[in-house]
Amino acid sequence: MDKRVLAGAAALAALAALAALYIHGTGKAQTGEAELTVYLCAAAKKPWQELVAEFERETGIRVNAIYGSSGKLYSTIEMTRRGDVFAPASPQYMAKALAEGLVYPDTVRQVVYLLPEIIVPKGNPAGIEKLEDLLKPGIRIAIGDPEHVVIGQYAVELFKHNGMWPKVQKNIVTYAENFAKLATLVAAGTVDAIIGWHVTYYWYPDRTEIVWLKPGQVPEASYIPIAVLKTSKNPEAARKFIEFVTESEYAKRVWSRYHYLTSPEEVEEKAPGARIPSIQEIAEKLASETTASSG
Repeated sequence: MDKRVLAGAAALAALAALAALYIHGTGKAQTGEAELTVYLCAAAKKPWQELVAEFERETGIRVNAIYGSSGKLYSTIEMTRRGDVFAPASPQYMAKALAEGLVYPDTVRQVVYLLPEIIVPKGNPAGIEKLEDLLKPGIRIAIGDPEHVVIGQYAVELFKHNGMWPKVQKNIVTYAENFAKLATLVAAGTVDAIIGWHVTYYWYPDRTEIVWLKPGQVPEASYIPIAVLKTSKNPEAARKFIEFVTESEYAKRVWSRYHYLTSPEEVEEKAPGARIPSIQEIAEKLASETTASSG
């Protein structure tokens, strides 16, 4: 073969290799730019998994989802100073993140809503039909530990709102250390009732029942908040993720299938009069409580 042809072929091969290396490198950089680390509350892991998979499919953005309790997620974010999105199980942790400057305030959104309701074992052996029945002698109640568990704090506020605190304390036999253990207590029939999030019933439909509270009895609804972390290297992709899980029709269908409430209107329908406090309100309340305790 002519030497000039060989030289030309070699040059073309070198250019092709260089082009392939460039394309591969560029692609890798782009993939790196389109990758998110998101911290998601484990209590909603099943719907989150569906949403993450669909988001990746639709956008091509890779999502590294880290699931855990709100406290563990928060601690991880504080220690590593890495990540793009934070979605704890309660607004209290988002308020804390806002106060500590960990998230962009303008990116905070409410994903889905939760109501504190009475959950009883299947068959309702204690015959609990209304909130006031929890004051009957011999009724065994469990609530979350209000010092550490958000639903426990909501339970106390609910009892106070309805003039039942501290009278109801005589029937509280267990202060559960987390929500999962609280749900297990009622599913196993260990207690006659718990104050738990309404979705608890749908976790154990064959082992529990729900007693919906009357209009005006639920003072506040809770919700899963979400925001972009200030450590995000991909804030635009992070915003896309938040928009997808809060606004897309696909997300609304998924959340509804798992019985979360997807709008303030649904909250009003299920619990007329229940407030939905903003993250800013909760942050201000936490700050005033901290000031009062330190003073």
